[in-house]
Amino acid sequence: MLRGGPHSIIVTLREQGESSGSRRKFIELYCFRAHAVPGLPTADGVIIMQQDHCEGCGEIMASHDVVHFGSMDKGYRKLCTRCVNAEIAKLSGLEDFENIRLDPIGITDCAGESHQFHFRTRLLGDIVSLEAFELREGNPAGYRFQMVGDPEDDLFALLGRLIQKIRRTLSIRHLKEIDGHGLQIADDTVRGRIEWGESGDGRVPLLVVDGREISWEDFGSMLMSFEGWQFKLEILDPSDEV
Repeated sequence: MLRGGPHSIIVTLREQGESSGSRRKFIELYCFRAHAVPGLPTADGVIIMQQDHCEGCGEIMASHDVVHFGSMDKGYRKLCTRCVNAEIAKLSGLEDFENIRLDPIGITDCAGESHQFHFRTRLLGDIVSLEAFELREGNPAGYRFQMVGDPEDDLFALLGRLIQKIRRTLSIRHLKEIDGHGLQIADDTVRGRIEWGESGDGRVPLLVVDGREISWEDFGSMLMSFEGWQFKLEILDPSDEV
């Protein structure tokens, strides 16, 4: 499971042998948020950069596409996601892995608002993760989605399922503006995502509902219209259907 919204990630390869019945080596993925790394830390650290060149293909990378790939013994290289996928495919014996670049697409929600989604494919050994996200000020924000599958399956089939998931989510609005009361919960169910809350120094979450950021305090105010009611809080993996 990939948690949170890292601006940069670091991939560490550790030789731990092959598991029984598997030809793939263990690959461990570390994710860091930009605010969590104040400078150049120890061996498993990462420097956050706004823009850099990939040491594999030479292309300019956005900050959210920087991956520090390698090991503590041999050091790390700054690679783009596609070059990391190529390296992992080689290590995993996946010569036929579809390491393709997907163009952004626009999808309209139930209120007529258009959202542009960018895509990122991550090969993680015996699974592949396909992510869709909006960009704000160059960083992933707003709506974010993920699907996981088998790296030997058709990537475009996985993309099709991801787009269906996006359309289902955008067909519903969980919050609505009410005159004199501001933003309120529209029905009795709210779906969203938990993010890092800067205002509470990480102790209080920031919620993303309907693609918009909602502070913990504001969400608590919305809940007060249900005073005395019961509730059920369920936490799901980003790739699960909510």
